[in-house]
Amino acid sequence: MAYFAHLSAEYIALGANMLAILAIAVGCVQGAIGLSYLLLSGGPEDRLRQAWLAFGRWLVAGLTFQLAADIVETTLAPDWDDIGKLGAIAAIRTALNYFLDRDMEVLRERGRQTKL
Repeated sequence: MAYFAHLSAEYIALGANMLAILAIAVGCVQGAIGLSYLLLSGGPEDRLRQAWLAFGRWLVAGLTFQLAADIVETTLAPDWDDIGKLGAIAAIRTALNYFLDRDMEVLRERGRQTKL
């Protein structure tokens, strides 16, 4: 039973890491294409803001999947060293998410103000 739980946790963590990589890759490609087009064509600032917000959402998704994978990986062998690493990683990723969300909210607010 323990072997099955260990193997399941490994596959779940691997799947969450793969989803994180996929989300970040999709965001990077979508963002690069969108930003390149807008910067080269001199698109309106509102469109540029939308591209940044879309990119930010993909990054938040990727960070969230990575945090989930780290939590699952820690369930495999939770010694104090692993728990300390998870705590540091969780704090860093949570801070990144917080500041990214805050920046995205500022961009959304600017968009609302320009529409008024």
